[in-house]
Amino acid sequence: MSWTNWAGTLSAAPDRVLTPRDAGEVEQLLESAVQQGRRLRPVGSGHSFTDIAVPRQDQVCLDRLSGVVTADVHTGLVRVLGGTPLHVLGPTLWALGLALPNLGDIDRQTIAGALATGTHGTGGRLHGIAAAVTGLTIVTPARGSVRCSATQEPDLFQAARVGLGALGIVTEVELQCVPAYRLHAVERPERIDAVLERIDTEVEANRHVDLYWFPHTDRAMVKRNNLVPDDHAARPLPRWRARLDDDLLSNRVFELTCRAAAARPRLTPRINAVAARALSAREYADRSYRVFCTQRDVRFVESEYAVPRAALVPALTELRGWVERSGEHIAFPVEVRFIAADDVWLSTAYQRETAYIAVHQFHRMRREPYFEAFEAIVAAHDGRPHWGKVHTLDADRLGRLYPRFGDFRSVRDQVDPTRVLANDYLDRVLGP
Repeated sequence: MSWTNWAGTLSAAPDRVLTPRDAGEVEQLLESAVQQGRRLRPVGSGHSFTDIAVPRQDQVCLDRLSGVVTADVHTGLVRVLGGTPLHVLGPTLWALGLALPNLGDIDRQTIAGALATGTHGTGGRLHGIAAAVTGLTIVTPARGSVRCSATQEPDLFQAARVGLGALGIVTEVELQCVPAYRLHAVERPERIDAVLERIDTEVEANRHVDLYWFPHTDRAMVKRNNLVPDDHAARPLPRWRARLDDDLLSNRVFELTCRAAAARPRLTPRINAVAARALSAREYADRSYRVFCTQRDVRFVESEYAVPRAALVPALTELRGWVERSGEHIAFPVEVRFIAADDVWLSTAYQRETAYIAVHQFHRMRREPYFEAFEAIVAAHDGRPHWGKVHTLDADRLGRLYPRFGDFRSVRDQVDPTRVLANDYLDRVLGP
């Protein structure tokens, strides 16, 4: 048996891949692991770029724990099994007249995996997915199955909303949803300097702002999403335009240009310049989950850091300067997003208004100098790494970045004292 992550950069050969059918079987697996001294590691869709899901011995896959358990359309409270993929959850909620307040731009993750790594989305007055969680059922090595919320087992709840898979296996999630809504999307290319000059105004004026800067150019694609007014005729992209933009240009043609850049790196600036100038504006309205999420078929590796919103322009300016000086060739755009401060212990937006800078590189191209320089730049601005994306930080550094880091480790000591769920990644980021 073998396992590979989505990017194809990590692989493992677990002793066993365990596929429990319900929460009771999950509890039995953990009880057996404690008794036998075995190590288990839960895995979602494998979309992390870090080795967070790589097992030491056995891997637990929750594919069979998928679907909505209960939904109250009046309160918006929905209970979902932990293995439910986000791309399944979106349409299911829509059929109930509900939606998540926010989503990331990829929907391949399971709900438990998205929470474990802190998937966030964008919106200066909104929060990441973890902030929508009102309750969890988590099966822990030391205490078995525990139901937790803000009032019931509150410390475990605060830790497990972004739990890194270090506290237990999340079998059920209760989410505070909102009435289903449509978004009006306006996407157009602009000069990056002009956008950054008014970025605070943009974030305050729009529900969601997402921008992509093309390295080696002065161009960026800026995406603004806002609620569709009641009197607005919702017009999705015509099918031909969606296929042209999202399937052909963003995936098939982009794959070919990335392969060309990998074969002849010196062509990368020219390729990016052509791509940036070929960008065209588009405007449409559609269901929220369709607007948020895009199809990503081109394989890449990603590192993302959260910095205080006020540090965005200095950090991005430093990164742009490094790209021009370094001689490195960067084929993928740099993505920038925003999130409001929250109270989730290991959320990258804990107690601060946040901007995210994400760097990507085509999986066949050299990334180490680029990612190392990026880490050095954001380190000077107290950058917090996305838990599922490439970074080199350890427990000592992370303990200085997260005020409740020690509390999280105390909860871990209580629910997994023998480290049944440990792997090399958790040893690095949390300590043994």
